[in-house]
Formats: sequence, structure tokens, C-alpha cells
Amino acid sequence: MDLARPCWPALVVASALTLVCAVAAWAAAGAAGAELTRGPTRAELHSAAKREVAERWRAWPAGSVFPARLPYSAEQGGKEHATRIGISRRTDCAASVDAGAAGALHAAGCRAVLRATYIDELRGVLVTVGVVALPDEPAAARAKAVFPAGGAPVPGLRPLAFPGTVSHRFTPPVRQAASVRQAGPYVVLTTAGQVDGRPARAVADQRPAIFAFAAEISERILVSLTTPRVPDCASKEWRC
Repeated sequence: MDLARPCWPALVVASALTLVCAVAAWAAAGAAGAELTRGPTRAELHSAAKREVAERWRAWPAGSVFPARLPYSAEQGGKEHATRIGISRRTDCAASVDAGAAGALHAAGCRAVLRATYIDELRGVLVTVGVVALPDEPAAARAKAVFPAGGAPVPGLRPLAFPGTVSHRFTPPVRQAASVRQAGPYVVLTTAGQVDGRPARAVADQRPAIFAFAAEISERILVSLTTPRVPDCASKEWRC
């Protein structure tokens, strides 16, 4: 018996297995390379756009969230502008709303409440706008349901006064009207009152039309915050 004779079947099987492994490795490397070099899918772009919208409250400069001037439709027709008086440095949720709404915001996962106060062009009405940032759209919808839809200011956003400005008398009793809007992960609230500081209960002649601009400027802020931008992978601003 020739003990040196090679076992051809075993060698053939081993060679075949080696070839199969090499082909599999080449295919896997090719797939990995294709995955690394391909562009983002439509679903991935949509997901990235949603994440960017959800982080705008934190990523944008305060002046981008609350522009210095916002246009609105004047009561007598034409366009007027609300002017920003100031922006709060505080963003805690509980301190920004009435106690009756604070618990619900906490339960919905409130991340922050950004506030700014504006005055109308005739300088007779003050409005504080509050942007409530929530984790997602369902949480924002739950938070919105806490606030009266009919314009009642309580429970609602607490007014933001700035000492040394025309808004220094803008305190909770002065509130006469409110609004609530929601889109995406944001709820935008307003609370409005008159510059002279009269408590709402002391105002005999209620004129809801003079506060209508508050809802309009809040809508502009909300649209700006929630309009998605499709990522541009060619731009340095985006990482795709």
C-alpha cells in the first residue's frame, strides 16, 4: 500500500470550501462597501429631517425662535408688526405655566418652555409667547389638550415681564386672552393683556379682537419651527 498517495477527495472538498469562503468574503466586502458609499435613502432623509426639527428649540439661536419683529394682520386692515421686548433665560417647564398645567406638561415629557414677550404696533397690548418642546408629536398633542381651546388664559402660560420696560406690569392677573397651537413636537402658547396693567376683572368692555394678533404671531413661530428641511448632503451644514 502506498501511504504517500494523496487523498484527492478530501483535497477537492477543502479547495471547494476555500473558494466558497473567498467568494463569500468578496461578496460581503462588496456589500459593505456599497453600504458605506451609497447615498441616504428617502426614509433616512425624512428621519434626519424630523430629528432636526425636534432639536431646533435647543439648536437655534433665541433670536431665530423669536424674531425681533413679527408681522400680523391689523384689526382695521393692512399689516402691522409686533416688536419683541425680551426673551427669558429660564426654560424650566413648571415655572412657565400655571400650577394646573405643570403636572400635565411633566407627564407628557416636557423638555423646555421658551418664552418671549412682544408688544403690538399700537403699543397697547402685550403678549407672551411660549414654545413648549416635547419628545414627539403624540406627547405634544397630549400636552395641548391641557390648555383651554376657547381662549381662556387660565390654566395657561404665565406672562413674562421685564423690569424697566413697558411690560413691567404684565402679571398673571392682567391676562385677558390666550391661544394654543400644536404641530410636530411643539406646542405654542400665548397669553395677552393690556399695557396699562389693569386686571382682567377690572375691564368692563371686553374687546377680544385686539388680542387676535397673538394667535397669528404664534402661528408664524410654530410654522418656522416645524417646517422640515430636507438634508443637503453636499452642504457642510449636514452630515449624511
